[in-house]
Amino acid sequence: MILDQWSLPPLKILLMGNPNVGKSVIFSRLTGIEVISANYPGTTVEYTEGRMKLGEQMATLVDAPGVYSLDPTTHVEEVSRMIFSKGADVVVNVIDATNLERNLNLTLQILERGVPTVVALNLWDAATKKGIEIDVAALEKELGVPVVPTVAVSGQGIRDLVGALAKAKTPPVMHFASSDQRWARIGEIAAKTQKVMHRHPSLFDRLEDISIKPLTGIPIAMLVLYLSFSLVIEAGELLQVKITDPIFIAYSLFISGFVESHISSPLLHDILIGTSPELLKSFGILTTGLYIPLGVVLPFLIPFYLVLGALEDIGYLPRLSIILDAFMHRIGLHGAAILPCVLGMGCSVPAVLSVRILESPKQRYLAATLMTMAIPCASQSAMIFGMLAPYGLRYIFAVYMSLFTTFAVTGFLLHRFIGGESPEIFLEIPPYRMPNLSLLLKKTFIRIREFLKEAVPYIALGMIVMNFFYLSGLMRLIGETMRPVVSGLLGLPSDAATALIIGFLRKDVGIGMFAPLDMTPAQLVVASVVLAMYFPCVATFMVMLKELGVSGTLKSVALRLVAALLVGTALHFLLN
Repeated sequence: MILDQWSLPPLKILLMGNPNVGKSVIFSRLTGIEVISANYPGTTVEYTEGRMKLGEQMATLVDAPGVYSLDPTTHVEEVSRMIFSKGADVVVNVIDATNLERNLNLTLQILERGVPTVVALNLWDAATKKGIEIDVAALEKELGVPVVPTVAVSGQGIRDLVGALAKAKTPPVMHFASSDQRWARIGEIAAKTQKVMHRHPSLFDRLEDISIKPLTGIPIAMLVLYLSFSLVIEAGELLQVKITDPIFIAYSLFISGFVESHISSPLLHDILIGTSPELLKSFGILTTGLYIPLGVVLPFLIPFYLVLGALEDIGYLPRLSIILDAFMHRIGLHGAAILPCVLGMGCSVPAVLSVRILESPKQRYLAATLMTMAIPCASQSAMIFGMLAPYGLRYIFAVYMSLFTTFAVTGFLLHRFIGGESPEIFLEIPPYRMPNLSLLLKKTFIRIREFLKEAVPYIALGMIVMNFFYLSGLMRLIGETMRPVVSGLLGLPSDAATALIIGFLRKDVGIGMFAPLDMTPAQLVVASVVLAMYFPCVATFMVMLKELGVSGTLKSVALRLVAALLVGTALHFLLN
């Protein structure tokens, strides 16, 4: 009888290692694009699961959260230990070859449990450049399990790692009565297997030094952020003018002619293609509903995710945390909170989930509130760029400067009035690395795909709601009811009230609803800032309920409504 790969029981392979050792890159190399990310049951800590072929069998590969020890001191380490305790056929322990001794602490803890193990000695190229020589054969002998040098970003050693999985060994019996004994053994292993040679600092070494010193690091940070946003804006405008706009102009003519010749119902005609020939003013599902995500947001979203991914892969974002640490302490946070903030530039949902890295309830509340109130997500930023770029960079600057000022002032005040501790967190700073283009493109593709899967249905729903409001007269009623606030204090057209309500479904849709209202650039600035601040989108709201609880979320929303009204009113009088 011949068995195929599906008739054999799947193997379970568990990837474990310290943070920032390239574990997730190895996972991506082994599994490809089709992976599943999920929260561990009962927690908000995320792990990733994928599949790979190993000989005649299919294997499930689990990428556990990065930890330093199996003796948990944090929530993340507790989850990783629970994942490890559920068992695996093979554990792949990914080690940073440039920090052998520190990484071996987790390695020996894994080996103590007697699980078949393979050690991936990653960042082999970085170790060589630093003058670190590791005797792989000697390390194998000391550990009693296969050791494979790898360079995950280039794929070097990945084939050897796959081959070693079939040769994974149960380690020899070892036990340490204390952590002191384990560290003594680590010192012995390092002395026998590793030599550190003198070498001259490289360009990356010098950049690492100057990018975390305040005198040079702050100008570098400002330059990096300025160049990043300028690149996103310039590339987005180019893609929009040269590609998406010509495509959608032709598409609009085609779909309008098709619907007019095949649809006789005036109501259905208005729902599908709207009442205006202009793509942003028609409110049709097949016109505005597709043009907003694909013609306006996507051209800016692609360069945004490429730039964000490059900064992640290079290793600059942790250094940005160091530079901003002093500022973050003034608002009750610390440099580590910049990571949820950067995630918030992509999507607020994973950003809110990531506040779990902060230790105290006060810090989690501050980070979730400030980040969701003052940091627009990527699709929202793309709409802001698309709407205001034709009027000049100064209006885009006005939006983000207003939000940054709100972030700083609100955080400073909340830190003084909210009780609770703000404990420190120690972050590891990885070395600078050259990003791998194929992995960068793969990561960008996944993020864009997930955005489109979520955005297009919401925007189509928004078009239906907008049509209903217009046709039923609710738009006019809402506008009249909220006129004293929307028109009186904020200086916006009364119809902007409906766009603000739609913003609860999706912020980018809400901003798109401003386009048909023929607002001035100053009004667009006010509207964009208020929409960003006043309420989170529905997906973020649900996640905040889970992370902050009902009471914390309601307090956060009430604060946002007051702050949005105050800031919007101030901007109206300053800009007019």
